[in-house]
Amino acid sequence: MFFRGWGVLSDWIKFMGTAGARFVVSKQLRSSAGIWCYFKGKNILIDPGPGTLKTCFSGDQVLNPETLDVVILSHRHLDHSTDVNVIVEAMTHGTFDRRGFLFAPADAVDSHEPVVFSHVRNSVESLQVLKENGSYKAGSLHFETPIRHDHTAETYGLKFYLDRGCASFITDTKFSESLIDKYEGTDLMVMNVLLKEPFPDKEIKHLDLEAARKLIEGIKPRLAVMTHFGLTMLNNDPGLLAEELSKKTGTEVVAATDGLTIDLDQVL
Repeated sequence: MFFRGWGVLSDWIKFMGTAGARFVVSKQLRSSAGIWCYFKGKNILIDPGPGTLKTCFSGDQVLNPETLDVVILSHRHLDHSTDVNVIVEAMTHGTFDRRGFLFAPADAVDSHEPVVFSHVRNSVESLQVLKENGSYKAGSLHFETPIRHDHTAETYGLKFYLDRGCASFITDTKFSESLIDKYEGTDLMVMNVLLKEPFPDKEIKHLDLEAARKLIEGIKPRLAVMTHFGLTMLNNDPGLLAEELSKKTGTEVVAATDGLTIDLDQVL
């Protein structure tokens, strides 16, 4: 499933960061740099959290944000949006070139304290507000936001329609059966699984392992990838938890690590 090299033309996903929750992010126990996708000839960055710009230029393979075509915020929370302004500035070549697409919920771009600054919003070729049951295009790229997630900010998952299948990103949300219906037909499913199990004394509007199991068994993707881990996941080895979930569901489940790159030709 791993990416064979930067010169190939197939679609791919790179997990630049797999941190979830404020403590994992603030301690940088995992990187919080979001997810870079290459779909339908477009470079796409989803949820550029703290450290995204630095991560783009780190390691053996540089991902130059000046080559980005699309930036997407699933929601306004800091672990998903901290680097959005500097990343869009890079995409627009310092705001001197009006180019690129920016997609975000209304409260991230049009509220009393938007996380995307006005000069950045004005620098892109197209700014589009995400909504429930939304359908969007950026050139050859087509994706949907099938349902508003149950989270503490206005939040949307993403459903990309690719030549070889459907890739969905189920971002921060409380579990509901409606997620299964709305993400039906997904071949590659990326899920933000923050918790090993629910907290007994308070509601955390994030997925846990049992919710992940229900989604996998209901949606039946070819491959499920867990990411966005909180402390309870990291303290129990996400790789082992993914193996156990694979046995329970009969679906291959992978726990993402920082830098994991998946070649979609090998899984779709």
